[in-house]
Amino acid sequence: MGISKDPVFVPGVWGPYFSAMVPGFWLNEGGQSVTGKLIDHMVQGHPAFPELQAKATARCQSIYAYLNGHLDLIKKAQPVGFLTVDLHVWPDFHGNRSPLADLTLKGMVTGLTLSQDLDDLAILYLATVQAIAFGTRFIIETMEAAGHSLSTLFLCGGLSKNPLFVQMHADITGMPVVLSQEVESVLVGAAILGACASGDFTSVQEAMARMSKVGKVVFPEHADKKYYDKKYQVFLRMVEHQKEYSAIMNGS
Repeated sequence: MGISKDPVFVPGVWGPYFSAMVPGFWLNEGGQSVTGKLIDHMVQGHPAFPELQAKATARCQSIYAYLNGHLDLIKKAQPVGFLTVDLHVWPDFHGNRSPLADLTLKGMVTGLTLSQDLDDLAILYLATVQAIAFGTRFIIETMEAAGHSLSTLFLCGGLSKNPLFVQMHADITGMPVVLSQEVESVLVGAAILGACASGDFTSVQEAMARMSKVGKVVFPEHADKKYYDKKYQVFLRMVEHQKEYSAIMNGS
């Protein structure tokens, strides 16, 4: 969600809506559908998932905390994101909401092998997280091309609790990611509205300034920019290839 002082019309992105989020500002909303479910789908459908469950349970960890740790083990001297140099995912398994607004699009994975071990599962998980971050970058670039000025990401919700998800968004967008001090930051928004309704603050902006606090800022690893720029080129080409395949199959 991006706000602006003046209305900005962005193809494939909802809005602009006046005062929908912050009074006096216009809101655009560009989303990706069921991203959390997509990660679950990719992980739980892999043959190594039972092994992952057993090992995570033995360590009293969530499966995603275990996967993040496993990726750190297998990356060796390279940055963790470089493990997907040959594996690429297009994440629209449930159609594209923004910025293409095309419900007919499907998910894509290229670079699969016959491997079925835990290393393979971890790298597929990583490639899926990266694909969601590339989808965010695609939306951001579309909004900027239409007139938005964006320089910082603010993350909230369940996926913001995953440090790999947060770092990949920073690295792939090239923007710092700000996390709220309050982990359940969506509830803070409800509290801000309640505080305004009760008269404790004279405006939403005043309540936001007083009640919202930055907990952590995650910065991008700029040394890895060239690698992610290359993967982003592959990401964009994948959807063009999918459209070409569809044209072939639906042609006369």
